[in-house]
Amino acid sequence: MHTLLISDLHLAPERPAITAQFLRFARDTAAQAQALYVLGDLFEYWAGDDDDDALGIQAAAALQALSAGGTRVFLMHGNRDVLMGQALAKRCGATLLADPLLTELHGAPTLLTHGDALCTDDADYQRFRAYARDPANQAKFLAQPLAERREQMRGMRAQSEASKQRKAEAIMDVAPAAVEALLRRHGYPRLIHGHTHRPARHVHEVDGHRCERWVLNDWYERGGYLRCDSAGCTMHRL
Repeated sequence: MHTLLISDLHLAPERPAITAQFLRFARDTAAQAQALYVLGDLFEYWAGDDDDDALGIQAAAALQALSAGGTRVFLMHGNRDVLMGQALAKRCGATLLADPLLTELHGAPTLLTHGDALCTDDADYQRFRAYARDPANQAKFLAQPLAERREQMRGMRAQSEASKQRKAEAIMDVAPAAVEALLRRHGYPRLIHGHTHRPARHVHEVDGHRCERWVLNDWYERGGYLRCDSAGCTMHRL
């Protein structure tokens, strides 16, 4: 058996081809797996579990069908869909995960995270991340009407894209010191994350331990996934 991991699909109505690719992936490829982990940013933005947008309903139905077919489905918050809750997870037939999560994949200790917490050189983003994940701030936001939340999400999305244009590429990547500290804290496991949209395999030497780090690719132009089994992990593009 094998496990599949994906992240950063950023599903949005204006990108129907990627939505179609995800639906095919869920129906054909993921259905052959023991488990599917979605490590954040399934959606371009998520305004709350009461969101009745057609795309959210479609994606949840695909994951529910996958779960009903015997593939275990796991969801992790990203920076764009931090408001995913238990109601959405139930509709997807999925388990909502803490970030980070230390687990065992086919005999190998593996640490799963979205990856944004590792971009510690981007101080502005880390301040926003702390604000967005604060339960009191989330409750205040979710108390607003859905239409207002959607409008604010679209505004924040535009601001985020504009902010990226002004930042140096280096600060938007993970900080090596943050990666090493995380690996050390969790006993030097294999690390898998997304967020940076820089798919690659890295090897870190930490305190004499050789640690593998996999970065998942985004789905903006073409989807892909990481396949892990008892022999290790391999990256695949769709």
